[in-house]
Amino acid sequence: MQGQVETTGQLERRVQISIPRAQIEAEVENRLKRLARTVKLHGFRPGKVPMRIVAQQYGGQVRQEVISEVGSQRINDTLREQQIKIAGYPRIEPAAEASSADQLEFTAVFEVYPEVVIGDLAAAKVERPVVQVTELDVDNTIEVLRKQRATFSPVDRAAQVGDQVDLDYVGKIAGESFVGNEAKGFVVTLGQGRTLAEFDNALMGMQVGESKSFEVTFPGDYQGKEVAGKTATFEAKLNKVLAPKLPEIDAEFAQSLGVEDGDVTKMRADVRTNIEREVEKRVDNKIKEQVMQALISATPLSVPRVLIDSETERLAQQMRQDMQARGIQGADIALPPQFFEEQATRRVSLGLILAEVVKANDLKADPAQVRKQVESYAESYEQPEQVIAWYYENPTRLAEVESLALEQNVVSWALKQVQVEDKSTPFDALMGTNK
Repeated sequence: MQGQVETTGQLERRVQISIPRAQIEAEVENRLKRLARTVKLHGFRPGKVPMRIVAQQYGGQVRQEVISEVGSQRINDTLREQQIKIAGYPRIEPAAEASSADQLEFTAVFEVYPEVVIGDLAAAKVERPVVQVTELDVDNTIEVLRKQRATFSPVDRAAQVGDQVDLDYVGKIAGESFVGNEAKGFVVTLGQGRTLAEFDNALMGMQVGESKSFEVTFPGDYQGKEVAGKTATFEAKLNKVLAPKLPEIDAEFAQSLGVEDGDVTKMRADVRTNIEREVEKRVDNKIKEQVMQALISATPLSVPRVLIDSETERLAQQMRQDMQARGIQGADIALPPQFFEEQATRRVSLGLILAEVVKANDLKADPAQVRKQVESYAESYEQPEQVIAWYYENPTRLAEVESLALEQNVVSWALKQVQVEDKSTPFDALMGTNK
């Protein structure tokens, strides 16, 4: 029956639509007449092209446009009448058999949003890290800052921990290339953890000009799933070895950290303040991660395939852009959708769940909350007022902050539902720097 929405899957629906052919033909004729007034064809003056030729030249294209527009409008009217909210765009298919020669018939296949019922969070447990920042933590952070500001000079010796090395490499798995398997002039500081430990260790002791073949096994949980758990054979040539020289902890060093008068005591106080701010941020993120997982675990739902596919493509595009920005080889290689599907499914599910929590509990990001969040971002900059203005001059940037504020409100709501347990946590464990 026309206009009757039929359930063909858990989230898939189908509706049959018919449009009088006379309506289509009348609109096609009107458009061709309007087109004839301005169309230019060789051998005719503008506006003087015979309708027969205009129809011959443009009739097919115009008819498709009319069918698409009228059909879309008819579908939208049907869905609006029945209060159906679709995910993505409908797929239009010609009807297998027309019931009447006077009607143009087709079906629209689409997915609907799932009903989201937030599960009970009472049994969920969230650990809240409790961290005490010590003077030793300040000392260690200053040491990290010194290493970040190290100057490197070429040396004529074997590479060792802390050295910066420049190398060319090519890696293959079972003789085949993989994404990011090749680089020239690749620079890395040994022992910083930017590359896998096996890769770093293989470079230790190499001399400038030396070439070496070695194997590296990617962890089973490696981010690049196409290489996770596999062993690659690398051929590497060392171009340079540069040794670090750390700056002294003096007025010049303090000034490099933004302390204008070079007061080392004030520098230490600033470092502590920044550490405590970072600790607070990481604690909040740890809690947020657990809350989001609790919501997902308590609220199973089917996710529209069209939304997963859209998010998959967005993540793939994001990775390609990131690889291009980093100059990584293989940025133009099309990664399989399965590479992103799990992450995409989680992100879409979480988005649907958060939207329902916000709606069901009337959670809003009020202007004062958004302002506080912007000021929090800005306080670590030398001219925070400029950062604040930067956010408020662009609605898109401000909307991102409002979205994060809404997430904070969801976390605050969820923490009243779950079991929260404080857990004493070492600073290094929270920061991910424990050896």
